Amino acid sequence: MTHSSTLILTVRHPADSIAVLNVAGEIDVDSAPVLRSRALELIRQGRPHLVLDLAPVEFCDSSGLNAMIGILRYAKDRHGSLSVAAAPPHLTRLLDITGIGDLIPTAPSTAEALTRIASPPGARETGSEAPEA
Repeated sequence: MTHSSTLILTVRHPADSIAVLNVAGEIDVDSAPVLRSRALELIRQGRPHLVLDLAPVEFCDSSGLNAMIGILRYAKDRHGSLSVAAAPPHLTRLLDITGIGDLIPTAPSTAEALTRIASPPGARETGSEAPEA
């Protein structure tokens, strides 16, 4: 567990290449570097797919959004992904208004985000019929 004065981060590893980072508290100019550092560390440790569970986030400013963009770029450079799960309404609105919600996939729950990582959009379903000639 990582702790700053306004942020508490806890990690779980539901699969070899995936980490879920639970973020609680406030993401601001003081705590955003802690979030970014911990997320990049997880990716470097071989977990390129990261889910940020933001349900307990009380506040997020532009520093937090910038940290998320940096994490996304780092993950994509390593053939990974970043997803946001369970963001509270105030944070969902912020992601939508700034356009960051278009860059980072969001899910209503961590379970849904994990399902999306396991079955990304556009993945061909097994057993689907071949197109008619």
